[in-house]
Amino acid sequence: MEIRQLSDQPPFVTKDGSTIRSILDRANAPVEQQSLAEATVFAGKATERHYHKVSEEFYFLLEGEGTMEVDGKRREVQPGDAVLIPAGAWHQITATRDLRFLCCCAPPYSHEDTYFE
Repeated sequence: MEIRQLSDQPPFVTKDGSTIRSILDRANAPVEQQSLAEATVFAGKATERHYHKVSEEFYFLLEGEGTMEVDGKRREVQPGDAVLIPAGAWHQITATRDLRFLCCCAPPYSHEDTYFE
């Protein structure tokens, strides 16, 4: 059994500019097919628009408000919203109020699978 406490996970900044704390991933558990992280984007900031060739992602909004863009389609997001980001889809999230959300990637997130314009 693998159990990780969020508060024990050190934050780092991903290639897209969000602050992440990996909850379960290849770096801290015997994970093979997915990863789970908490992401933070502060009010007035946005991730850099990017895509992942291999990983499909889910975002689940816990706190804050913002705008989610996936392949040119934009929608306001708030706590309780779940967003599907298919592999290969360009995406960006912008915070109007500090955002905190869970990010699940399958296969697991890697910097090498993050591509920019």
